[in-house]
Amino acid sequence: AAYRAVPTGTPTVGTAPTGRRYFAGCSRRLCPPYTRRLCPRVTSRRSVAVLTLSWRLRLSAPTPPDHNVDHMKFLLDLRRRGIMDASVLRAMEEVPRDRFVMLAQVRCAYSDRAMPIPCGQTISQPYVVAYMTEQLEVQPQHHVLEVGTGSGYQAAILSRLAAKVTSIERYRTLADAARIRLKALRCDNVDVIVGDGIAGVPDRAPFDRIIVTAASAAIPQALVDQLAVGGIMVLPLGPQDGHQTLVKLVRTKDGVERTELIGVRFVPLLPGQAVEL
Repeated sequence: AAYRAVPTGTPTVGTAPTGRRYFAGCSRRLCPPYTRRLCPRVTSRRSVAVLTLSWRLRLSAPTPPDHNVDHMKFLLDLRRRGIMDASVLRAMEEVPRDRFVMLAQVRCAYSDRAMPIPCGQTISQPYVVAYMTEQLEVQPQHHVLEVGTGSGYQAAILSRLAAKVTSIERYRTLADAARIRLKALRCDNVDVIVGDGIAGVPDRAPFDRIIVTAASAAIPQALVDQLAVGGIMVLPLGPQDGHQTLVKLVRTKDGVERTELIGVRFVPLLPGQAVEL
């Protein structure tokens, strides 16, 4: 009687029979065995209310004692690996990455590796976030489109650099949770919407910059069409199980200039809006 079912896709903080805290997300394989019975694949209109409550609980979680040391190492590592843009480094310093990871990952939030989040998605490793942001060359007057909100971490970084950020996410669960996090961190210039990222947001185009946080087998023409002349798009290209390359596109009056950057590994860019999540 002490345990109730929670909607699929709703991140919830609770206490397991062992007394340990747990995170029940919408990707059942990410949940500890004793939480799976608490995470049936159902949806509910109360999802947003539960998300709000869970985020308040998340904000009250204690900061690990070694947080400051890890944060310093995190910033030094970015510089060591070639991130030199002062505005990007400042944004990476200001945005608390530990607020965007699952509770079980808080102690290693600043490690340079990707981490799982609900809906089978990931939060990219810090270096890749910083590198993509630096290559995007965001200016204070820019309107940026982000395809794939995820946890909201990349959007929070962009919010420190651009005038406005529009972020589109196919999973309603992730979009709702990201809005709460971004609001709590006062990222008031970020608008998170639910929809098909491959189609972009044509009614808000053109965009000065576009960043895609999932790998596409080909360049989505709809996104190119929504990029302003002189605008920059950064996205990973390649198959899900094959070699992926981060690519920088610059739209000109005559077409698109393409530059290949570094090898990467991203989850696939999927069409449409998720029905259940």
